[in-house]
Amino acid sequence: MEVVNEIARILRLRDMGGIIAIDFIDMHEKVNNKSLVEALRAAMKDDRAKHNVAPPSKFGVVELTRQRVRPETDIKTAETCPSCNGSGEVQASILLIDEIENNLRYLIESGKHKDFELHVHPFVESYLKKGLKSLSRQWWLKYKKKITVRGITKFQFLEYQFVNSSNEKIQL
Repeated sequence: MEVVNEIARILRLRDMGGIIAIDFIDMHEKVNNKSLVEALRAAMKDDRAKHNVAPPSKFGVVELTRQRVRPETDIKTAETCPSCNGSGEVQASILLIDEIENNLRYLIESGKHKDFELHVHPFVESYLKKGLKSLSRQWWLKYKKKITVRGITKFQFLEYQFVNSSNEKIQL
């Protein structure tokens, strides 16, 4: 009985919808099952969403159906492709920098490659190198390693690769 109010609060707080199965363990007596369902219905009474509380099954599982109140948050991170002027979509450019830094951290921490360069599109190169607080400077301070960033004009906007001192592509 103590958990019934908390279940109702969490369902409203997280705006959970669909069929929710709640397993109340060791609920063998019918009187207890009935009072449990009544308490759950009373706790859900203030809920704005449409809901229905079914009595426990023979296994002691209470099924509760609940409709979501708020619209689903669909966050779209794709951007219009700069190469084809909008006939396609590409990964968001802000995610590219995170991906590059994750791979950079992996290369440094693995210790397999002592010297390497980062080859990117010239626009990305200028973004990584601009200003006193540039990302390449931040990486140098963070990893205690100079990261050479080179702009390659034949690269697509979101294309990048790490190359070793022999100018061979490093497979990640």
